[in-house]
Amino acid sequence: MDHTALTNHSPFSRGLQRETKRAAVLSCAAKLLNTKGARSTTLTDIASRLGLTKTSLYYYASNKEDLIYQCYQANMQQAHDQLDLAVQHHTAPLACLLAFLESQIATTLRSLDGEGDFYAAPLEFASLKTEHRTVLETAYRQLLGRLIDLLKRGIELGHIRPCDPIVTIRAMIGAMDWSFYWLYEMPRDEAEQVIDVVRDLLTHGLLNPNSNYRPGQQADLSIFSEQEPAFDRDTQNRLKQEAFLKAGTRCFNQKGFSGTSLDEIVEQLNVSKGAFYYHFANKEALLTQCYDYTLDQLEQVITHVEHIDASPAARLDVAMRLIFSLQNSDQGPLIHFNSITALPPEVRRRLLDRLNAVHTTLETFITAATAASQFRALPAGIVIQLLTGTLNAAIDLNEWQAIDSIDQSAVDYCALFFHGLAPAAS
Repeated sequence: MDHTALTNHSPFSRGLQRETKRAAVLSCAAKLLNTKGARSTTLTDIASRLGLTKTSLYYYASNKEDLIYQCYQANMQQAHDQLDLAVQHHTAPLACLLAFLESQIATTLRSLDGEGDFYAAPLEFASLKTEHRTVLETAYRQLLGRLIDLLKRGIELGHIRPCDPIVTIRAMIGAMDWSFYWLYEMPRDEAEQVIDVVRDLLTHGLLNPNSNYRPGQQADLSIFSEQEPAFDRDTQNRLKQEAFLKAGTRCFNQKGFSGTSLDEIVEQLNVSKGAFYYHFANKEALLTQCYDYTLDQLEQVITHVEHIDASPAARLDVAMRLIFSLQNSDQGPLIHFNSITALPPEVRRRLLDRLNAVHTTLETFITAATAASQFRALPAGIVIQLLTGTLNAAIDLNEWQAIDSIDQSAVDYCALFFHGLAPAAS
């Protein structure tokens, strides 16, 4: 008998007690980071929730940055562990991929039911110091690499339809990116359907097998064109403000709110800080206006799509491709909604209300396409949450694979939602 193993799992083991307490600290911190954001979460908040003194918390983390790093590291470790379990229990690559995604949703739902730990979504990954960021980035790339290899094997075996493995996995993981937030907000009876919807959607896609629509048929996507600089002062001021918004959005997407410095933004634009303060009161005001600018563009997409002469399925297709194009063209990028937790609750609510209005219109396209037998019957609200997570993550695609044709890449990226992963029936 292995007495060492018995000792390690004994309730009298000091090592086990410390790990149990550390897990409780990380779970509590993760819940606050997910709901309040890193900026608004303090060590005092975490200690108070746990009935500890702030001094006691230093036994587990040297400072807030160290605690955030440990939370993100725990998230990455549980993701790798869940993939290990999926590989152990499923020999078919498609079943393995779906089991992994379902496990991520199940973990969040268990935490909401008080039956498991919370894990922090790595929203401010890039704001951590270099050595911590490098560890996490390596673990994340290893995870994606494992998933890509699974998908490739599934294609080779004929279990998964031919597709671009890198683009498809990025779309698949992107669908989960924002789930920690909307699962928290979703009514519990609706949230219980999510695992089944994910399995159905990512296996078979939205398209009804009898539908004659194929994504990419609607060709005209040219609603965003660069405007010629005008000579009047108002137009010049607007163009300068937009330059700040685009630069700010890139920085916030890459480094989060805490990791973004105004010095870096003005340096990118080769202007003075005075020029920045002419347009914005502070960094929070810039982040807020970056969100409003993104929402302006999304609303422009919706207005355009509502007026095109096309079927409901085509309207959803065009909307998705236009949003993808914004993420990967000079007109973008769009703000990554993960940084919204850095804003005050009242501002966050206003912005999310605008986003929800966009979602509502996209839902009507799905509902109408289902009524017209173009789409299979799936809960439109859940589909839209997954779809917008994928589109929000499209900004990172060029870091993984060169984009030669934006529209073709958009078709490839969105194909997961229209076709699913299963091979087409012969």
